[in-house]
Amino acid sequence: MGRNQEVGIHGEELAAEHLESTGMVVLERNWRCRYGELDLIAQDGAVLVFVEVKTRTGLGYGTPAEAVTRTKAERLRRLAGLWLADQDRRWDRIRIDVVTVVLVRGNAPEITHRKQVL
Repeated sequence: MGRNQEVGIHGEELAAEHLESTGMVVLERNWRCRYGELDLIAQDGAVLVFVEVKTRTGLGYGTPAEAVTRTKAERLRRLAGLWLADQDRRWDRIRIDVVTVVLVRGNAPEITHRKQVL
């Protein structure tokens, strides 16, 4: 496993812990299909939330949120639709959030949760 993959896994774990600390329930992690992956799928009350997690160890290549491009947003919407089509339960309210995690050595992780971004 490469360093970037380890950083990503650590960031997803921190993001899941953060969401759970706010009362959300993580239903699934790293759901994959042939078209891509959804990092986290959570429930926030009556709302189903698809969560994209972006983790960086610095800001030299921009903020983690800047990595969620229009192309990435379209892929997330398509993946969410595929996940929903495979479920027995129907959800009335759905949203897509982004959680960014910045890990800088010597500092506490900086976690930001942006709701209903896409």
